[in-house]
Amino acid sequence: MHQTNSQQSTCFIHVTGTQRAKFIEFEFSIGDPELAVEMIMPVSAFEEFCAFHQVQYLTADEVCALEYERMKWRFGQPGITE
Repeated sequence: MHQTNSQQSTCFIHVTGTQRAKFIEFEFSIGDPELAVEMIMPVSAFEEFCAFHQVQYLTADEVCALEYERMKWRFGQPGITE
């Protein structure tokens, strides 16, 4: 778990899409990117939200690793057949 100090955990953002160029779809997590909530906000509200929570955007490598773990959870380990 990532922590900036003992009182506050790092907040993470993973942008997943946009709607009609007016809304941002994203996943928001606190402390652990694997435990996230899906959210959607107007662009200006999203920018304020990110500034308020001092978010860290997940890198492409972090997103790939996260999605790989989710796929293993949903579908089982790769290469293992029943």
